[in-house]
Amino acid sequence: MEKIDKSAKKVIDKTKKLYGNSPDVNNRLINIKGTNVGILFLESSSQASTVSDFIIKGTLYAGSNKNLFQNIFDTLKNSLFNSQLFTINDYSQFPYFLSSGFTIIVVDGSSDAIIMETRAQLDRGVTESSSEPILRGSKDSFTESHSKNLGLIRKRIKDPNLWFDELKIGRRTQTRISIAYINGIADPKKQKEVKKRLQKIDIDGILDSGNIRDYLIEQKSIFPQIRSTERPDVVSQALLQGKIVIFVENCPFTLILPTVFIDYLHTSEDEYQKSANITFTRVLRILALIVTVFTPAIYIAITTYDQNTIPDKLLISLAIQREGVPFPTAFEIILLTTIFEILRESDIRSPNSMSAAMSIVGALVLGQAAVDAGIVSPITVIVVAFTSICSLIFTDIDFMNGIRTWRFIFIVAASTLGIIGILSFTIVWLIKLASLENLETSFLSPFAPLSKTSQVDAIYRAPEQNIYTRPKYISNLNPHRQRRSK
Repeated sequence: MEKIDKSAKKVIDKTKKLYGNSPDVNNRLINIKGTNVGILFLESSSQASTVSDFIIKGTLYAGSNKNLFQNIFDTLKNSLFNSQLFTINDYSQFPYFLSSGFTIIVVDGSSDAIIMETRAQLDRGVTESSSEPILRGSKDSFTESHSKNLGLIRKRIKDPNLWFDELKIGRRTQTRISIAYINGIADPKKQKEVKKRLQKIDIDGILDSGNIRDYLIEQKSIFPQIRSTERPDVVSQALLQGKIVIFVENCPFTLILPTVFIDYLHTSEDEYQKSANITFTRVLRILALIVTVFTPAIYIAITTYDQNTIPDKLLISLAIQREGVPFPTAFEIILLTTIFEILRESDIRSPNSMSAAMSIVGALVLGQAAVDAGIVSPITVIVVAFTSICSLIFTDIDFMNGIRTWRFIFIVAASTLGIIGILSFTIVWLIKLASLENLETSFLSPFAPLSKTSQVDAIYRAPEQNIYTRPKYISNLNPHRQRRSK
């Protein structure tokens, strides 16, 4: 820790040298009754008009006031208009505050510096979520502004027990990380464990919430064990359940933990619709998941190894369609599935004006051309198209990637061992999922281990007035979310 020099000019020169005389390091040296007052700020992160109107004018006004305090430093500290005003006494804090949009004021004869917030508006306003479709519910989403993100949660949960613990991670970026939870609902052990894991991170910089995800996971898996969202209502629902949410400065995506497998089959709109409709929709999502993962593999198995399981008429129809196709069924499936995945990635990365045209060309032109050329059979196109459509029901990109990986694993298993391979790898898959655990919460909760009380909002969604308790696998603290009607 290096103490601040008592010469304002020395402080300015040292700070400019620290930044390599960068042109965005602005300063002003004002002489008040023989005492120099130095004003330092970064033009790239501070609002110059705010510095001029509130700090420079305020400094000149304080200097012209005959009724000064004991010294100019105390006068400025007590007369400048700003809600964020405090003092520091060492150089090591200069880079963080300057880069965060604060202005530093130093006075000859004082080893302290006054810090005032003058940050520029460098983030976008609150807009609708671009990655998560909103059918019903609030239309706002998180932004790159850390304080705005916390405010969007405070606006929804007006309980003083909504607590935020803050850390700074990254030797160079000094990124603010906020851990949000509701005191009295969230499990204290999980809070401490999350904070402990974050404090262990020693890295140059954190630029996105995805940079810290792996540090918060105990066991590695293809499927995500931490949910990411940019919707404040989703975060509010998670906090009220007793979960812990992590906010990362300059990132609109928050992290929710612990997360279980069934969470990816739920949506925020489930909270706002009739329970019967929600239950039916969840069953459809589960069927879509099964189709997405197993259909291509089953098709390969029954057409290559287990033809006796197919009715004779259907077998004859398949044989007629495959007449003239030079490649085995497994190659057809892998080829078309790979093409679709490439098309989907291109669709995601391309501008909106191009994505629709690319989808039409890929789905219609390439598929029809492949059939006409005799490279693939029509039934194979139908199987891959049906599988791909079912996969689009899931919006979380990490969950989709996990499904895609296991789909290819099952395709390879069916290509080599048929139905036996599918059954064998299904057992391996279930064992793998059941073995995953994060923050003492099983990934397959509330099914393994079975929690009867949590089944009211797993696959079946009970009416809102009948859901009295929070999920026990998240937190046993304060389990009652509403009183039972008399």
